[in-house]
Amino acid sequence: MPSKRDNNMTLSPGTGRIAAVDALRGLVMVLMTWDHASYAYNAGRYVTDSVGWYTPGSVIPVIQFLARFVTHICAPTFIFLAGLVMAISILRKQDAGIAEKRIDGDLMIRGIFILALDPLWMSFGFGGRAVFQVLYAIGGGFCCMLLLRRLGTRWLWVVGLLLMIGSEALAGLALWAHDGKSAGLIGAFIATGGRLGSFGYVLYPLLPWLAYMILGFACGRLMSRGTIKNPKSWFLQSGLILIALFVVVRGINGYGNMLLYRDNLHLLQWLHVSKYPPSLSFGLLTLGCMCLGLALLMQVYARNSVAPIDPLLVFGQTPLFFYMLHVHLLAGSAKVLGLWKSAGLLTTAAAALAVLVALYPLCRWFAKVKRAHPQSPLKFI
Repeated sequence: MPSKRDNNMTLSPGTGRIAAVDALRGLVMVLMTWDHASYAYNAGRYVTDSVGWYTPGSVIPVIQFLARFVTHICAPTFIFLAGLVMAISILRKQDAGIAEKRIDGDLMIRGIFILALDPLWMSFGFGGRAVFQVLYAIGGGFCCMLLLRRLGTRWLWVVGLLLMIGSEALAGLALWAHDGKSAGLIGAFIATGGRLGSFGYVLYPLLPWLAYMILGFACGRLMSRGTIKNPKSWFLQSGLILIALFVVVRGINGYGNMLLYRDNLHLLQWLHVSKYPPSLSFGLLTLGCMCLGLALLMQVYARNSVAPIDPLLVFGQTPLFFYMLHVHLLAGSAKVLGLWKSAGLLTTAAAALAVLVALYPLCRWFAKVKRAHPQSPLKFI
């Protein structure tokens, strides 16, 4: 992954990939497995991550809320790191003299493929109706980056931050432009999300989530060019700044919370942020935690030798392959066992662990096959 201009960071064995980045993606896969196990098994699953799903003043169950909250970091991290890795990969290809037309072609094919996976494959794991979730946002983001990657780094920061800060205004504009009550088909796909009648639903509207990919791409470009001299320190400081800004935005309890305001000063109310669509407070909190986590993992993996059997590295090197399988395994097993949305948290945890154990050897095998055939269609997975 890294080009010759990258900082001297510990790499995963035999891959040329930054170990801390792979480990963070692997951690995201673990947390995502827990979240989707909860979707399939947990009878008491608590999801009120949108103003439309929460009744102000209602009691928030602490354990169930926290079980959901710890997974909030997954999607922003997944998308941010997709942008970061994309920037590093593109610079590596440019260093190797690969034509821009070919780079664009790979981006377009990968983007369309990933986008199509949501309605054509992931839907079967989420109830059968068409879904447009994180893979739709990532695939659509890849296609958008065909043009956006040509912007200077400063402009990338500007566009990414404007989309992140303006997500609430964008949602309001989409509602106003349609009928004031819903955003319509186009608005749902690009700004607000929402149901698509009986056909399906959009949970990850393109433009608000594109902000995370653009910011990740800008960060990856700086890392590749050596502009960030000390990545661990840079991510630590960035994380602290983002958390501080979250406290400000959430404390003011106005714009930036996507209308999902605090009812009081209790900690759970501070953490009760809008994910659908993502508010500014949600983005500041999750990206802040992501930056702190990445800084920590850079310290943990700051050694000359990294074990290739490390589960986090294995899952982090095969994130799309893992994602394509884990939801279906969880949904299928819950239905076969007669536990669909009817079990407790311990059973949910056992199911998540079982899927992680089952997928570990498959992911190791797939990673080896993919490395052995770097120019095969497997490169898009």
